[in-house]
Amino acid sequence: MKSLPESILLHAQSLPEGGVLSPKEFLHLGNRAAVDQALSRFAREGKLLRVARGTYVKPASSRFGTRAPASEKVVQALAAQNGEVVTPHGANAANALGLTQQVPIREVYLTSGRTRKLKLGKSEVTVKHAPSWMLALGASQAGAAVRALAWMGPTHVRASLATLRRTLPSAEWRTLTLARAALPSWMARAIGEETLRG
Repeated sequence: MKSLPESILLHAQSLPEGGVLSPKEFLHLGNRAAVDQALSRFAREGKLLRVARGTYVKPASSRFGTRAPASEKVVQALAAQNGEVVTPHGANAANALGLTQQVPIREVYLTSGRTRKLKLGKSEVTVKHAPSWMLALGASQAGAAVRALAWMGPTHVRASLATLRRTLPSAEWRTLTLARAALPSWMARAIGEETLRG
């Protein structure tokens, strides 16, 4: 039978890049103190990275050595583990949809779960709680449009919607217009007005 540390390491190595480990997963192998001790030791030795309290990932390997796993993969693995919806922040969505040339410097994701900071090597990633209306359309282009409009704000909503009307596929535009009832009044009104202009 394998020891507790061996079992933890084997499990970590079986995960894809960004896969997360939680002490609770190993409580059937030993008590909480022993599990925490093993995880802490692996973090000190560099075999695991502690990204947040009670959350660990294995470093990714490449021909240039080891590095922190891609933040997007860690965030998605955490979302799956906790049953959360996680999407890129509105600033990223606005940039991806061509509404702004600004490229966000800090990595921020929006979540249906609690706000937390993740430490990935030298970088820090913020996973920020967002209201349900911002996440209602998920990772679709219409969902990205909602987050982009929220980030752009009421003063830029008309120009942004004119661009989105031209660039979004018609099915995504329709999804956006059908979601108006769940959106803030200023955004719902502007989407309705843009639809009438068509």
